[in-house]
Amino acid sequence: MDLFLAVTIEMELPLTKLRIGLVIFPLILLTVAPILYLLLGYPLYYSSLSSSSIYKRLTTSSPEKPLPLLSSTSNHSSGSSPLLSSSSSSDHDETLFLQQLVDDNDYDDTYHGLKPPSPLHNEISISSSNVDHQEKKHRRKRRKAKGCDLFTGEWVPNPEAPYYTNSTCWAIHEHQNCMKYGRPDLGFLKWRWKPKECDLPLFDPYEFLEIVRGKSMAFVGDSVNRNHVQSLICLLSRVEEPKDDSRQQDFDFNFQRWKYKTYNFTIATFWTTHLVRSEENGPAGPNSFYNLYLDEPDPSWASQVAEFDYIIISSGQWFFRPLFLYDKQKMIGCLYCYIPGVRNVGAHFAYRRALRTTFKTIIRLDSFKGEVFLRTFAPSHFENGEWDKGGNCLKTRPFRSNETELEGMNLETHTIQLDEFRIARRDRNKNNGLNLRLLDVTQMMLLRPDGHPSRFGHKPEDNVILYNDCVHWCLPGPIDSWNDFLLEMLKIEI
Repeated sequence: MDLFLAVTIEMELPLTKLRIGLVIFPLILLTVAPILYLLLGYPLYYSSLSSSSIYKRLTTSSPEKPLPLLSSTSNHSSGSSPLLSSSSSSDHDETLFLQQLVDDNDYDDTYHGLKPPSPLHNEISISSSNVDHQEKKHRRKRRKAKGCDLFTGEWVPNPEAPYYTNSTCWAIHEHQNCMKYGRPDLGFLKWRWKPKECDLPLFDPYEFLEIVRGKSMAFVGDSVNRNHVQSLICLLSRVEEPKDDSRQQDFDFNFQRWKYKTYNFTIATFWTTHLVRSEENGPAGPNSFYNLYLDEPDPSWASQVAEFDYIIISSGQWFFRPLFLYDKQKMIGCLYCYIPGVRNVGAHFAYRRALRTTFKTIIRLDSFKGEVFLRTFAPSHFENGEWDKGGNCLKTRPFRSNETELEGMNLETHTIQLDEFRIARRDRNKNNGLNLRLLDVTQMMLLRPDGHPSRFGHKPEDNVILYNDCVHWCLPGPIDSWNDFLLEMLKIEI
């Protein structure tokens, strides 16, 4: 009996293992088969596709575009002015940074309406001005604002820029002609502003000239204001070159007028250091001081702007040097004077009063029914010293918005501008038909320490007051985006 049981058990064990195997093996197969397909079948399927099929799949499945690499060649041939090329020492880091921005920002880097860029000497390329845009005759109707904050965002790559160079635009001031004086990197040109919540179209010169057809635009301010005007003229040069229509001879863009005859559009500049009436005293140069009459607008602009349809005002850089302040012809204080019996006030006291006088003057112009833009302060970027003590600006890429912030005098200056703008908006009812607009470039320009001429606005041996210029902006350069804003705001009703 015991022997029979032992034989029976020995016979049933293989049968039991077989049954277990028949159950487990299909389960293992069901688990492993999808994994084998993903590892072998999927790649083999796509490897059989042609390259054009793969490209079609990628372009139809994702709106993002690949980022072209910036040119890294350096070509400084003898006998010609060195043009822009990116420095090889920072190419790898800059490329990684650009790629990160592409990953982090969904943006459209296409300049609509222009043909593909045409090559220019030394590997600089600009967009062609031979466009078929004229046939559209698009005199756009102004549209209602969509509630997007244009001025909060990031700088994102724009491989199509620049749209002009010092070879194609005559209006570039020597001190901002960074190409002529051999700035060694190209990357600072390859950016555009992308608002956080919407898109900002790149400047369309045809659309701009159609909107302002038959009108006139006055720029009132200092040399950064002049910088802006020159950028606009360069961008419009792809459509038409203006004719000098100045009422006085001036070769520094301080008091000039230009007329675009095809569009009957006039641009004018009115140089003013402080917006209010001022008198320069003391030794010439950086050690001079000014008498400011805070209740009197500068007559150079106040006597003429009523005839314009648009007025763009800006100021700020000149309020941080010795000043004697007057109100109703009586001295009420000073800045950096340290004279017994004279109250030493801060620079922002004078700036606030000057802005208020400027707005009051325009609001009281009964004949003016146009639009006024306050273009806010563009911060300078001196590092390792002040402007006259070896300070410089050597960065080669923009900041991200989380890498820096407004502070100190820049913050206070911007706050004053916003305060006085709000007050002027409150008081504008005294002039029915007047529109006040805020062109707020402060935050976006804070992020562009790479956009200044530095030492590339003159010859190395030149004896200039501002040797390292970290106040003005290279042309072409970041300041061109101000005209993206300007056009977009002209298209929007308020």
